[in-house]
Amino acid sequence: MNLPRNTSDDEGSVELLGIVYKKNIGLYSVHSGDRVIPCALSTRLRKEFIYTTVDPSSQHRRVMAVKEIDHSDPIAIGDQVRLTEAGDGTGLIQGILPRRNRLSRRTAVAMPGAHAFEQVVAANIDQVVPVFAISQPEPHWAMLDRYLASAESFDLPALICITKLDLIEADTDGSLVGEIQTIAHGYRQIGYPVISISVRTGEGLDELREALHDKVSVFVGKSGVGKTSLLNALQPGLGLHTQAVNRATGKGRHATTWLEMFPLELGGAILDTPGMREVGLWDVNRDELAFLFPEMRSLMGKCRFGLDCQHDEEPGCAIRQAVVEGEISPRRYQSYLRLREG
Repeated sequence: MNLPRNTSDDEGSVELLGIVYKKNIGLYSVHSGDRVIPCALSTRLRKEFIYTTVDPSSQHRRVMAVKEIDHSDPIAIGDQVRLTEAGDGTGLIQGILPRRNRLSRRTAVAMPGAHAFEQVVAANIDQVVPVFAISQPEPHWAMLDRYLASAESFDLPALICITKLDLIEADTDGSLVGEIQTIAHGYRQIGYPVISISVRTGEGLDELREALHDKVSVFVGKSGVGKTSLLNALQPGLGLHTQAVNRATGKGRHATTWLEMFPLELGGAILDTPGMREVGLWDVNRDELAFLFPEMRSLMGKCRFGLDCQHDEEPGCAIRQAVVEGEISPRRYQSYLRLREG
């Protein structure tokens, strides 16, 4: 990630440029050159300024009101920012450079009538890496489809990573092997690369390292799937703490409680996110959902009712016919219908 040069203002104070690598409750770690500067956020970035609207193009607009931004953090991991130093080793983030892309999710609604907001998970990234274990915890492929649809909505490539491959040894009847192979083949057919990995044996790690080389990758997945163990295997010495899956509930405990991006010795970086059990798609119209499923795109508009088709119960639906003929996975089609239901 290349940044413009640092600049100076009229008074000679230097304005530094950096990249946000970590955030936790209003505190940010910004990498600037070979330094890591702990930063706070300028008050200006916490406020929304409401200007006069008589002449929106005027350079002399007057601030009529100031409203606190209380629903979201304006800074995301991966943001390129402008900052000034406070003189005690810390800094103050003064501005955010334009993002080339982002990955967002919709915030949960706390009560009826409340509005959801956009939560930017990461900015300026190259790929999304959904991580799923073959077991412990049990994989929920509908959640994977939701992650993939979210990546598609922001035009971001996705790489599927299936971990804990060594657990197949306990699969005496071969049913688990067959299921994983079938599902992986299905995703590859529609264009998604799939890498199966065992941290214990090292299988698949070299392939994953090559796929991550010189890229900024966002790892997403439920707690317990082995994301932090995978990070340790990819680059020993990261110092990440792992926690075992809760055997009583089958659900993972959250090993990661903050957002952080880790530079890789092989080039690039990994953003490890807290285990996310819910992913709300942001700014996606129900009628546009089929475009987020690559195997359905070519069929859009070919239904009897054209683009007005809901691809549910309508007669003459090209997508439903493709499901019947085996061209579209029934499981993926059900994921699409669940997303439509909200």
